[in-house]
Amino acid sequence: MARIPISTTAAPAAIGTYSQAVKAGSTCYLSGQIGLDPATGQLVGGGFDAEVEQVFANLKALATACGGTLGDAVKVTVYLVDLTNFARVNEAMARYFSQPYPARAAVGVASLPRGAQVEADAILVIG
Repeated sequence: MARIPISTTAAPAAIGTYSQAVKAGSTCYLSGQIGLDPATGQLVGGGFDAEVEQVFANLKALATACGGTLGDAVKVTVYLVDLTNFARVNEAMARYFSQPYPARAAVGVASLPRGAQVEADAILVIG
C-alpha cells in the first residue's frame, strides 16, 4: 500500500524528520501538533487555553488536507505537561469533535518541544 505524505500551509511546517500527515489507503495519520501558529512557526501566546485551541485547529487543518474532517478521527492521543489541565482539554475537544467521539489517551509527559504545554496527534479513517 502506498504511503502518501500530506502537507498544508494551514498547519505548521514539520520541524524535524517527519511528515505533517501520511495517508495510507483510507487511513490518515496526523503527526503530533503543538500550539504553533502556522503563519509564524512560533508558539501562540495566551497560555494553555490558547495553545490547546491552536493544537486542535492545526489537527483540523491536517484533517482537511487529508480529505477528511476531525469527525473522521478514530483515535486521538493528548500529551500534557500538567495533567491538571485534562478538564480544559475536554472542553476544547467538545468544540472540535462530536459524538461518537474518537478513542483517546491522555499521557503525562515531562516536557514537549518548544516549551509547549500540550500536544495531540490523531488517526483518521476517511470514507
